Amino acid sequence: MSKASIVREWTRTDGSKCVGGSDDNAKAPPGSLMLYNSLLDEKVPFVPASGPGSKSLSWYTCGPTVYDVSHMGHARNYVTFDIIRRVLEDYFGYNILYVMNVTDVNDKIIIRARRNYLLAKYKEGKHTDAEVKAFAEKAVQNSFAKQRAKLAEAEALVVAANEEQEAAAADKKGVLQRQLNELDGAIKNEAHKLTEELDREQGKSVTDSSIFRAHAAKYEAEFTQDMDSLGVRRPDVLTRVSEYMDEIVDYVKKIVDNGIAYESNGSVYFDTTNFRACGHTYGKLKPWAVGSSAAEGESNFETSEKRSNTDFALWKASKPGEPFWESPWGQGRPGWHIDCSAMASTLIGSRMDIHTGGDDLRFPHHDNELAQAEAFYHNEGCHQWVNYFLHSGHLEIEGLKMSKSLKNFITIREALKSFSARQLRLLFVLQSWNKSMVYGEASRAEMKAREAQLKNFFQNIEVAVRGVDEITSCAKWQAEERDLSQSCRQYRIRCMSTCLTT
Repeated sequence: MSKASIVREWTRTDGSKCVGGSDDNAKAPPGSLMLYNSLLDEKVPFVPASGPGSKSLSWYTCGPTVYDVSHMGHARNYVTFDIIRRVLEDYFGYNILYVMNVTDVNDKIIIRARRNYLLAKYKEGKHTDAEVKAFAEKAVQNSFAKQRAKLAEAEALVVAANEEQEAAAADKKGVLQRQLNELDGAIKNEAHKLTEELDREQGKSVTDSSIFRAHAAKYEAEFTQDMDSLGVRRPDVLTRVSEYMDEIVDYVKKIVDNGIAYESNGSVYFDTTNFRACGHTYGKLKPWAVGSSAAEGESNFETSEKRSNTDFALWKASKPGEPFWESPWGQGRPGWHIDCSAMASTLIGSRMDIHTGGDDLRFPHHDNELAQAEAFYHNEGCHQWVNYFLHSGHLEIEGLKMSKSLKNFITIREALKSFSARQLRLLFVLQSWNKSMVYGEASRAEMKAREAQLKNFFQNIEVAVRGVDEITSCAKWQAEERDLSQSCRQYRIRCMSTCLTT
């Protein structure tokens, strides 16, 4: 399916429909606030869900999955939306309920925590040099065999993509080629896979749930410190997946009761076919990606239990070596997407003003979030849970995707050794917030120069007004001052509105 063949719709607050590409989408009175809305990929007039004159907004942003250190991709996302939040709150005067989640139950967290624990236990054991060498050789051989099998599979998919004739094949080919490059890098750059081998042999024996929570708590604390260092305002409400299990289970149960999910062997899957049959649209944000290999979204979740390849897990039956919670379907844990829908609905309800996240979350995560919420509120007639979706663009390092295998992975703490927090904020604010941007040595030098310009400007202002006696000098505005004030006000409105649309 090509992008050009897809008609995308968005419902205004007044209930009227907008179709992507129509001329009236950008029409608004002069000075009106416009937002670039990912639901249409166009700028549209911004009207709060509570009414045109309201200053109250609800905003949910996808927070970090706390399995590793925060990097520059995180900085680009959270500083970008901090800038937009400050514009809306401090300049336009909106009162925002700002909610951010922390994903502390996730495949990546489980695997990383379990492997770190097993490696620590292995180091505590008494092993001879020969035993360690033999185990390391075994680990490397098994890892290479696994990676080469994945590489061969990816190469086959690239060949298949080359043979496709649809316009969507170009997108698919690009994704597959990136996966191939990353796998090739993993084979060449990994020195050993001790933790992977330990996990393969002993992972099922890890049953203490505190191991997983401690790992997540460590990186959540580091993330919070990094955001404070960048000057990012903290959310009004922070939600952790592990603290909302009752709400998540109830949320899944209601979707099942509404007939838009089904249980299979202790897991629960979202029924995309019945969702469409109930009058809903699946894949609003990235419809051309529906049915792709990225649909499930979690790396180690392959199953034959689904009725359709586009269905996805709401609840996963527990496996040995994983944390679990009780549910009507047995012991298990949430799927990747359900936590955000459940937590945001608990705090915000059936209609949200703004939802934000990185562009990589459009599909499947945000599209699945939308589907889950519409299914949950199906009997209430909900067909648009979020009014405005904002997605920040990717950050590339010297023109390449940031990746540990490419040796260009930059943490926030490493970046702050070269940049000040102000320089990083300047770097992001001078970019189109919803487009890809490049980070590198040239940008570092440019931001230092830009910061120096701003400092010099304000120092000159201080010199100009120094010694002026406000009591004895004339305070009356003449025509020149009035005209200047009006021009500055109009320019500020134009600049602030442009900031939110480009």
